[in-house]
Amino acid sequence: MKPVILPDELDPRTLTLRQRCLQRKPYHIPMDGDPRIAARSLAASRGIPSWTLRRGLLSRDLLRGMPLEVDDLELLAGRLAADRPEWQAEREQALAELREKEPHLYTPGQTGHCQLDFSRLFALGIDGLKADLQARKAQTSGKTAEVYQSFWDALDGLSSMIENAGRTAEAARAGASARRAAELERMAAACRSTAHLPPDSFFEALQLLWLVILGTTFADRAWLISPGRLDRVLWPYYQADIEAGRMTPGEALVLIEALYLLLNENIPDGLAIAVMAGGRDSQGNDTTNPLSYLCLEALRRTRLVYPTVGICWHPETPRDLSELAVELITRGCPNPAFFGDETIQSGLKQYGVPPDEACEYINSTCVEITPCGSSNVWVASPYFSTPQILLDEIAAHVEAGTQPDTFDEFLAGFRARLAREIAAAAAAENQNREQRREFGGKPLQSVFTRDCIERGRDIDDGGARYNWVECSFVGLANLADSLHVLRGEVFEKRRLTLSQMHGLLRSNFEGNENERLRFLNGYPKYGNACPAVDELVGRVVEFARAECAKQRMEPDGSPFVPGAFCWIMHEMLGRACGATPDGRRAGFPFADGCGPAQGRERGGPTQAVLSVTSWDASPLIGGAAFNLKFGASLFNSAGPVERLRDLIFTFLSLGGFETQVNVVDASVLKDAQANPEAYRDLVVRIGGYTDYFTRLSPQMQAEVILRTEYGSL
Repeated sequence: MKPVILPDELDPRTLTLRQRCLQRKPYHIPMDGDPRIAARSLAASRGIPSWTLRRGLLSRDLLRGMPLEVDDLELLAGRLAADRPEWQAEREQALAELREKEPHLYTPGQTGHCQLDFSRLFALGIDGLKADLQARKAQTSGKTAEVYQSFWDALDGLSSMIENAGRTAEAARAGASARRAAELERMAAACRSTAHLPPDSFFEALQLLWLVILGTTFADRAWLISPGRLDRVLWPYYQADIEAGRMTPGEALVLIEALYLLLNENIPDGLAIAVMAGGRDSQGNDTTNPLSYLCLEALRRTRLVYPTVGICWHPETPRDLSELAVELITRGCPNPAFFGDETIQSGLKQYGVPPDEACEYINSTCVEITPCGSSNVWVASPYFSTPQILLDEIAAHVEAGTQPDTFDEFLAGFRARLAREIAAAAAAENQNREQRREFGGKPLQSVFTRDCIERGRDIDDGGARYNWVECSFVGLANLADSLHVLRGEVFEKRRLTLSQMHGLLRSNFEGNENERLRFLNGYPKYGNACPAVDELVGRVVEFARAECAKQRMEPDGSPFVPGAFCWIMHEMLGRACGATPDGRRAGFPFADGCGPAQGRERGGPTQAVLSVTSWDASPLIGGAAFNLKFGASLFNSAGPVERLRDLIFTFLSLGGFETQVNVVDASVLKDAQANPEAYRDLVVRIGGYTDYFTRLSPQMQAEVILRTEYGSL
């Protein structure tokens, strides 16, 4: 099935644009929308009593004023113009005015982190959508009519923005070569058409998809909207163009690369954007198609942080798709990742997603899962520092002068404390949701989210089909390792009391290095297929799932969904946490995701896989990443590449949620620390996302280096 892309079909411009992106990237990206435009718009609408109507006009005005650029090689329109230093004072003044006069504009809570629904747009076009909204408004009144008007105004602004993108391309034709002028006219024509009508080619569909993502982000402050399932959304256009001879696979590849470049141009570093490929449909049939391969292949030369490309793996996934992903990984491109399609679909069904929708999911940014096109899911809201909660429980006993008789009694107290933390967090998120319901509003995102139009409700007012909140439990490996040491030291061998353990931890093991080493090396650790430790992770995960299930999220009683996703929070929360009973010193990063703590998987990658799959990850729809790290020199022959592929298949077959791999020698990372200017484009996997190694904090760089580098497979 893998398409053959001939070398002479590949356009070398991608390599040049890649370098330009790296050079342009340091400038400030005003993705929150221009505050000067926002201040003018809100000042003009201050006499309108309805915030819903004002919010629609604000989105319209932000879109009409969006500044765009195109250079002499880009093939898709939609790069935000570079911010100018002389605008900084004006921006700061406008922001101050907004915060004084419109403080409710900056409501708390998660935004974006989703894939939009393009089905209605691709069928009707913007003008068709506007006509539908006008008809719906005519049949309603009051608040619902205002909602439809706000949607209409936002769409009107989107149409203007797309027309402006076309004018930007037209203006660039002056003085261009004949070939370049033709490329620019193609871009301009696509914008002129799709500003009103449905797309009728792969090029137009891809161009429109990007401009809608950019416009929604800019107008609604909806961050990190992903392209998502490109191999499904764009497949009808790709298939039609290939069959008609209007496009070759190589030309489609260059256009996908152009999209990837725009993602990197327009999104600040340190975040995450996702594409997914493959998987099964509602009937269990594999959905892999030639576009699935191109979504992966486009990483080969772009090789920037965005996007990650997730393979939705199941036993019938074509072997050559997986082999392409593994090939890219072993050549130092960490962007591909593998997601367990059966595990994730099972989890989604547990939260009430029907089978015909459970197959349509996206890792919204890193590894958090949200339903495609119908999500108002808040992810990583909030993060729980599970080792800190353990320390709090130990300290509470010491302060009260109590000593539990058994480990199970102590564990019950820890669980009760964790339950209180979960309940308090859910209540806080519900308060944020209420503020968003009253003072939020994302009219453009609402248009592209099922079922906001049908319900006549903004996405911030419960219009979406799915309104979960996904929290995340960080440091699970450190927690399990610590509980195992506590069980042995305090309750079984009774070497120490809780008070004595508390003293060691409070002093950060000062003068007690032998005790610390006994905790660290004298007890088996998670990641070595030791049931006594592994089952502690499973018990905590099951308890967290049950406690989260007791919570209900506004506005419609949606679930509070757990995850073990950490982004960079394993380093940040670890930095804020004291020493822990597993032998970890104060301030040291926690383990990332659901894998073992750094350097503790002494039995090699296979035993680590057995530990991570020893418990049920399917309820962790909030995400559960498993990082692997190998030295690049290991993959100089075919054998290790094949064994890595088999290791990944084993992990997924045993119920693994997601795995990602760094293939880079520690010596290279250390040299990059010393000579960052020579490694500007060195990309590594962190806690579910990719980032440039040299822009990481020194603490995070050290954490990546300290991860176990497997020397064999």
